[in-house]
Amino acid sequence: MSTLTNRKSTKKLETSTFSEFIRNASSAEKKRVYARVLEKASLRQQQIIKEAKESGC
Repeated sequence: MSTLTNRKSTKKLETSTFSEFIRNASSAEKKRVYARVLEKASLRQQQIIKEAKESGC
């Protein structure tokens, strides 16, 4: 594993807006975003469960 961290790459890697957010956002901003994502995921799961119950699954 240490060889990976010590190896230099001549290839420039592309970044994404997500990776930039992870690297550069403040802790408070990350917490806000994570809380919103978790809330939306929870609501979506509740909707799926409700639909499954209504369809008789």
